[in-house]
Amino acid sequence: MTQSYSLEELQRETTFGGAGIEADDRQVPIIDLSNFEERRAEIADELWQAATEIGFFQLKNHGIEQPEVDAVFHEADRFFKLSDAVKGQYPRPKGVNAGWETRSQIRPSTGTADQKESYQITQYHMDGLWPTEAELPNFQANVMRFEQQCWEVGMQVLSCFADKLGFERDFFTKAHDPKQDDYQSTLRLLHYYPTEGVTEQGDIWRAGAHTDFDCLTLLFQHEGHGGLQVCPGKEADTKRWTSIPPLPEVITCNIGDMLMRWSDDQLNSNLHRVRLPRVDEYCGSRYSVAFFCQANKNQMIQGPNQRYQPISAQDFLNQRIQANFTKADA
Repeated sequence: MTQSYSLEELQRETTFGGAGIEADDRQVPIIDLSNFEERRAEIADELWQAATEIGFFQLKNHGIEQPEVDAVFHEADRFFKLSDAVKGQYPRPKGVNAGWETRSQIRPSTGTADQKESYQITQYHMDGLWPTEAELPNFQANVMRFEQQCWEVGMQVLSCFADKLGFERDFFTKAHDPKQDDYQSTLRLLHYYPTEGVTEQGDIWRAGAHTDFDCLTLLFQHEGHGGLQVCPGKEADTKRWTSIPPLPEVITCNIGDMLMRWSDDQLNSNLHRVRLPRVDEYCGSRYSVAFFCQANKNQMIQGPNQRYQPISAQDFLNQRIQANFTKADA
């Protein structure tokens, strides 16, 4: 029996577990952030168009140099190469986006565990969850430097959406304040397990169809590690999925449910997934790094037209976590 959820966002996910149709005739916009302040109005228009039509876009000239991206992938590789016994000393606590998990994320869309492990970094929830300096020298300092760079890019993009929604330009920056102890934006290191010998997709997914919980996701894909696909809401009935290429030197971004709700559904938080590779594709480990701009816990979420009842960012996020880590949080 399909589980029922109180959040509209979760109820929608339950209908997207199947393979659907792959259609690569859609382009994901690439938006240039160079000369940001001088070109702010132009960039805001391009972001708004992408966010209202497909909900996904890629950023170039975003200010995070490729050596910094390479370095964080190196840190992810170092972490995931630790033994499960060592990683198991830093488990994700119940109801919190922090620490290590493996095959524990079960999407409402599929009911099966994602074929991956991940390590979540949410700075005020990390007590006892950092590997020691003996295990991974300089790991904490290195990944937190990258987290700060991601936050800066995320706030640039969100300031454009604030302009378009009629909020103060720094509205979302204040709502994602890392100096406050209720800050809950998360950097996530991801390792999808190799799939050699798997010949059919079936109901097993590297990441089942889902929307993101947050306001904005910044995703760094490893070149050559494909599989990410998006299904825009306007094509939900036909379930047409488009692959998003893992291009070098771009950040792949998508709108999350928090921002969709905050915009009274003007901005699209669309379903996406990571399919298993086919036998003629690269079937080894897939790595990615994601930064989730999640509003501070005490921030109330309600759009200018009040389409939804107000809800705190903490309550909203808790409902999403509980629905996505069924076994771990039951």
